[in-house]
Amino acid sequence: MASHARHGHCTSRGARRSFAMSRHDTVARAVRAVRTVAAIVFGAAATAASAQRPTLVVMITVDQMRADYLSVWRSQFTGGLARILRDGAVFTNAFQDHANTETAPGHAAILSGRYPYSTGIIANARGVNTPDAPLLESSDTGASPMRFHGTTLADWMHARAPATRVLSVSRKDRAAILPVAPSHWPTALWYSPRQGVFTTSTWYASALPAWVKEFNAERATQRLAGRAWTLLLPESAYPEPDSVAGEARNNVVFPHTLSADTARARVSLPEFPWMDSVTLALALRGVGAMELGAGDNRTDLLAVSLSTTDAIGHRWGPDSRELHDMVLRVDRYLGAFLDSLYALRGQRRVIVALTADHGVAPAPEIASRFEHNEGATHVPATEFRPALTDARGALRSAGLDTTALRWEDLVLWLNHGLLNKPFAADALARAFAAATRTLPGVQRSDVVADLAHADTVADPIARRWLHMFTPGVDAYPGEIPLVAVTLAPLSVLGRGDVATHGTPHDYDAHVPVAFLGAPFKPGERAERVGVVDIAPTLAAVLGIKPSEHVDGRILKEALR
Repeated sequence: MASHARHGHCTSRGARRSFAMSRHDTVARAVRAVRTVAAIVFGAAATAASAQRPTLVVMITVDQMRADYLSVWRSQFTGGLARILRDGAVFTNAFQDHANTETAPGHAAILSGRYPYSTGIIANARGVNTPDAPLLESSDTGASPMRFHGTTLADWMHARAPATRVLSVSRKDRAAILPVAPSHWPTALWYSPRQGVFTTSTWYASALPAWVKEFNAERATQRLAGRAWTLLLPESAYPEPDSVAGEARNNVVFPHTLSADTARARVSLPEFPWMDSVTLALALRGVGAMELGAGDNRTDLLAVSLSTTDAIGHRWGPDSRELHDMVLRVDRYLGAFLDSLYALRGQRRVIVALTADHGVAPAPEIASRFEHNEGATHVPATEFRPALTDARGALRSAGLDTTALRWEDLVLWLNHGLLNKPFAADALARAFAAATRTLPGVQRSDVVADLAHADTVADPIARRWLHMFTPGVDAYPGEIPLVAVTLAPLSVLGRGDVATHGTPHDYDAHVPVAFLGAPFKPGERAERVGVVDIAPTLAAVLGIKPSEHVDGRILKEALR
């Protein structure tokens, strides 16, 4: 198979500011303090160096941000999203071009320029969590990038300039870790809901930086307890009904109030908009404390992943009034964040990239404005049990350990390390694929070995599965994928979240890709591009080369 088909995305390879709409005191105090420092210390330096190369790269990821959110609600944007759409190089036909469109694989692709088959991050279930890297000042599950293979833009920048400084911040551990994996030296911070603080793991440090401890001591998250989430705009600005079919949960209409109990509030905060404002406040604090972008002899990297759109999208769905309001708040938050960042470093010294880790499917019960989902259904997980039972029976008949088979994320895996003798799995795989192919709600069931012969330009589903793993090669130590199942478009597995993602279909893969800053030509472009193109494009702007093969290409059409 030609390499461009194997890894390409189709034919190419592969002004009122409201930093926190709650206006809570902690965030406002952080913004004022950093701006004071900027005016005194960095203002003159930024002005004098305004024509120089960028000194700060900012990678912004909005979790579960469908690309069409930017067009549907564009007229209501006044902040950062408005600025990016107006002044940035915006690709309207961009994709996370792999099958398992989850948070971990998506974030691993963004600054590595590589697909999951190469990064080794195939699913959330085997992403970053490990007891081998306990958290600092937190009892939540440990995390590290130990499963990540290869390098990222952070490593390429550090190889050229060892003084490079890197900060990555998110509510989610995997979203903070994977964009800058696998090195030990970046500062990666994420939120601990049990303690209500931002933390890191022993992979990165033996103690939290003093500025993070100071931020945590301000109790920004606890101070939000009891606050009500009300609509940002007048109710007439939201065409969505406040309660729709499929919202089978409590607290489904506005206002939504965070528990007054601080212990409960810090756990529930990720489902409220203020989580993103606090995350951005921490990032801005870090820019000042770490002097990111302040040096004339280096370029630093800041990665920020905003996760609340994902939490709200899962709970209420893309057609909800809640998600609409959340995206408007992301716009306002980013607007104030960029204003503050430019006040610190000078606009011409900062370059910004924006994307998402995945999209989302509407809830099957809701007539969606985003997709024609009349035939969408919930596919019960129990439907796959008979085929799985038969597959395990084939192992049992051969005198082999039946636990060697694993069914996860609609992929049938064989752990050949658990087998005590050779076993030809082809017949088992074909029987499983044939049985699952006939199930209601299943579009196709592919024997992974057959995908090696697929036309990856004409068959985007096959291409996206191939970007997950290589046929016949261990994707995890001792494990190979045998069968990959794809549900019918807009159908979802099980009856968990209102809306979900994780399929090879375009609605889960179509995301924004945009660049903002002096090196980029403003305007919208319809070329089909991939998220894996972001890292090589940023590297080209910085005059550096990836230290290994990447699947993405330089988006020269975005450059001046």
